[in-house]
Amino acid sequence: MSRALTFYEFFAGGGMARMGLGADFSCVFANDFDPLKAKTYQANFEDAEAHFHEGDVWDLDARALSPDVDLAWASSPCQDFSLAGGRAGLTGGRSSAFFGFWRLVEALGPAAPQTIVIENVSGLLTSHGGADFAALCRALAGQGYGFGALEIDAARFVPQSRPRIFVIATRRRPAPELTGQSSFQTRAIREAQARLPEDLQAHWIWWSLAAPRSRNTDLASLLEPDEIVAWRTEAQTCALLDLMSPQHLARIEAAKASGERQIGAVFRRMRIEDGRRVQRAEVRFDGLAGCLRTPRGGSSRQTLVVVENGRIRSRLLSPREGARLMGLPDSYVLPRAATGALHVVGDGVVVPVVAWLASEILQPLLRGSAAIAAE
Repeated sequence: MSRALTFYEFFAGGGMARMGLGADFSCVFANDFDPLKAKTYQANFEDAEAHFHEGDVWDLDARALSPDVDLAWASSPCQDFSLAGGRAGLTGGRSSAFFGFWRLVEALGPAAPQTIVIENVSGLLTSHGGADFAALCRALAGQGYGFGALEIDAARFVPQSRPRIFVIATRRRPAPELTGQSSFQTRAIREAQARLPEDLQAHWIWWSLAAPRSRNTDLASLLEPDEIVAWRTEAQTCALLDLMSPQHLARIEAAKASGERQIGAVFRRMRIEDGRRVQRAEVRFDGLAGCLRTPRGGSSRQTLVVVENGRIRSRLLSPREGARLMGLPDSYVLPRAATGALHVVGDGVVVPVVAWLASEILQPLLRGSAAIAAE
């Protein structure tokens, strides 16, 4: 039996990357500064006391890290790369946490992990006209890593629309079967690579990732039974409908006309109409939830609309339903408070996406016979 591959998990949150990596990987160090996420991690992993460090990544000392591990996973705070976060880029307060992590890699030098995965929102590619992505690539190249990126929408695995960027960097020479064309080399990835200076393009790896089998679940299949959830009042549902544009009200009417039970996912968004900012409720009936967010107010929490027998009801997505949309098992221990639970899952990485990357790229790369690159 082959040994377990070792890894660090930075910005670990509730440990969802660890869950996706699975039993073939052994965590030797994990970190997060959020007390609630730290408690959630500790509640779900019995060995957390031995390797979990709560606190700011900038306060960590590289001497606390075991050298020569196989992998480092870093899902650094994404708010400053996202459209919702104002696009401050790598200079933003939260996303600058990446450099808190990177100084540890630099301090480890030749003993740093052979492979690194950096996960973030799609805005990473275009923040500051691509300058932030180029800065990230230059940091990787400066430490001897080759790198490439994939854009994966979690909707290929779970019924949630959640596109994310996965930068995979390595000091190993990938076997030929790990490189080539992939459907996850999206237009945004190709354009980001083309914007890089020539010296950085020379370090680029076109990772080949096979498409998974078709997803066999939809939003309705993950929901709690109607009789155990809290429904909003008729007045609240009417107020939600009043926020919909004619286009989205037409979707509600089409769902009623179908004569079947229809489940819709609703987000509140600010739109510009006739030069004014207007709050709108937008509904989708395609079997997918919208991208889970970290709830910092009522409008950021996803709402469900159920249309059945001519009746329209609405309610908020429950924490357990949110966890299922992240690919977490029902045995996963969530914080008791709904806002806290949704904060943990909404800030995480989708477990089946990590598992697919691990099986198709990370394990073959780390267990293969590829020699360490000498360049």
